[in-house]
This record gives sequence, structure tokens and C-alpha cells, in this order.
Amino acid sequence: QVQLVESGGGLVQAGGSLRLSCAASGRTVSSYVMGWFRQAPGKEREFGAAINRSGGSTRYADSVKGRFTISRDNAKNTVYLQMNSLRPEDTAVYYCAASRGLLGVRADGYDYWGQGTQVTVSS
Repeated sequence: QVQLVESGGGLVQAGGSLRLSCAASGRTVSSYVMGWFRQAPGKEREFGAAINRSGGSTRYADSVKGRFTISRDNAKNTVYLQMNSLRPEDTAVYYCAASRGLLGVRADGYDYWGQGTQVTVSS
């Protein structure tokens, strides 16, 4: 089992950047596919980005492609989400998740979740 803790959220103006971190403990993060999801008020949780165990393959939602970059440092047991050119519609709680399966985009394919970190983008 792995425990996940997100950090790095906050308030930023449109066009700004933030870097989220997801620190894992319990079991090495290299055992898992890692993903970032987000949930805005009144909306369902949606996929943002995912990265395979080695870091050599990634997937992105169309809404963040070209603006967000997922990466991982297995030696530090940490996964990152660099978010650039932020928009008000990116405002949400961002969740880190770990999967024992394949590089997927469905939330039900992920086995472990962090508590989330709030990102608010002002216009």
C-alpha cells in the first residue's frame, strides 16, 4: 500500500504557473503508474495527466495538453505536475493517484488517492 500527499496548490492569476508535488510513502512509487486528476465544484472528477512507471510514457487530457507536464523522480518517491498558462477553468482540487495497472485515464483504474490540493486561478 502507498500513501500519497499532494502539495503546491494555491492562488495564481490567469497565465501564471504552479508546480504540484505528490510525495509517496509506504511503498516505492516506482511500482505504480501515477496520475493527476482534478475536480471542480459541482463537477465530476476528471483525468488530467498520467505517467508510466519508468517515466518514459505520458498521457494528457486535451484540456491540459501543451500546458501541463507530468514527471516523476522515483529516487525521491515523488511525482510532479508542472502547470503553465493557467486559466480560470483550471480551478479545482487536484488529486494524485497511483495505479497498479496500465497507463489509464479512468479514475476507477487507480487504487490509491491523496487528499487533494486546491488550485485557484483568478481572472
